[in-house]
Amino acid sequence: MNVPASDQYDFVVIGSGPAGRRAAVQAAKLGRSVLVVERDKRVGGVCVHTGTIPSKTLRETVLNLTGFRERGFYGSAFRARGVIGAADLTERLGKTLEFEVDGLEHQFNRNGVKILHGAGRFVGPHTIEVAMAAGETRQVTAEKVLIAVGTQPRRPDGVPFNGRTVLDSDEIINLDHVPRSLTVIGAGVIGVEYATIFSALDVKVTLVEARDTFLDFIDREIIDELTHELRDRGVALRLGSKVDDIAIEDERVVVRLDGGRVVRSEMLMHCAGRQVSVGGLGLEVLGVKVDNRGRIAVDPDTLQTEVSHIYAAGDAIGFPSLASTSLEQGRIAACHAFGQRMPPAPRFFPYGIYAVPEISTIGMTEEEVRAKRIPYECGIARLRETSRGHIMGLRGGMMKMIFATDDRRLLGVHIIGEGATELVHIGQAVLNLHGTIDYFIENTFNYPTLAEAYKIAALDAYNRMV
Repeated sequence: MNVPASDQYDFVVIGSGPAGRRAAVQAAKLGRSVLVVERDKRVGGVCVHTGTIPSKTLRETVLNLTGFRERGFYGSAFRARGVIGAADLTERLGKTLEFEVDGLEHQFNRNGVKILHGAGRFVGPHTIEVAMAAGETRQVTAEKVLIAVGTQPRRPDGVPFNGRTVLDSDEIINLDHVPRSLTVIGAGVIGVEYATIFSALDVKVTLVEARDTFLDFIDREIIDELTHELRDRGVALRLGSKVDDIAIEDERVVVRLDGGRVVRSEMLMHCAGRQVSVGGLGLEVLGVKVDNRGRIAVDPDTLQTEVSHIYAAGDAIGFPSLASTSLEQGRIAACHAFGQRMPPAPRFFPYGIYAVPEISTIGMTEEEVRAKRIPYECGIARLRETSRGHIMGLRGGMMKMIFATDDRRLLGVHIIGEGATELVHIGQAVLNLHGTIDYFIENTFNYPTLAEAYKIAALDAYNRMV
């Protein structure tokens, strides 16, 4: 542990997730003295220990051990390993987390960032009291402070969480066995990711959502494609179904829905959103207000709160709550705090949903383009129609591109299928550089690659436009 020797710093960061770590390193590179206060025993925050890294590691492990990617060639009965247990799923996770934590600690040490493990609490505008192990406390002062705390699952009353058969999204990564059936309540990003991951494990999955639609920020045509694939894999979608009661009966979880339907399963995962972990921070001392989810209001350009020397970033400020955007928010906050000019952030950034199949998107959806009454045309490419897709045995997946018909500029790229979260970055570059359909038509893509889908989709749109 990198124990600080001083109690006075230019910059104190509370939390060591993506926003906190990027801000700390950026401030250190500007020659400032920096302290990171982390309440857990190891750095990394929710992203490394319970959120982004564990869920994506679980996904990759499932796809590898099941041979899911090879079933397009060898049939749906193909298995890379016959029996997959909980230990098989967690073995890679342990190694991955060690790598992430070691890398982060090395980065802090290399840049002279100090670390203090304990729960931070404001006792004055510039003073933070840190409660450490064994009841020891320590006070530190800072010229500037960044609040970069993470989130925790919301656990509504009436849900019989027991850590074994009824779990929240943090507990699901520590399973002691793989269930034969799973009910997932809540079809947000986290719920959809875990529902599809367990479906790839051949677990019988029921996904319950109170609204009639889900993932509403994604282009509807992409969601239609996802819905079709999930139903084809046997995932039961219960949309527009509110939960009346959850009970445990004879070692089974029983969910009663409004309208009389009953869902029974061996295990249940409840995803009712997440709450920012601001409890105990003492924000009332500063006069910093939070909403009912604990989210802190900031200036979107500077990340300053209503108290000018206090900044907040990442999950602490809410949407979009992506690791990628949190990293940039941390850097922007640190630069602004110490007088470094920052160019405005690009208008568009990519979303990645690590479901099975992946979804990634940037720019406007077709629904948004229509609402703005922009004359447009779409182009579609099916990944299975590319040579690389055929080699890989892909059965599904598509790329949708949207172009303005008046000036031919790219408006949005929406992808579902293998490699979507990597492929989207080509569209990101063209979109943020205000490129047009001509880039995709006139340039050469490696053959065979999935990136050829850009040219196919662009030509499809071009043929309609002319």
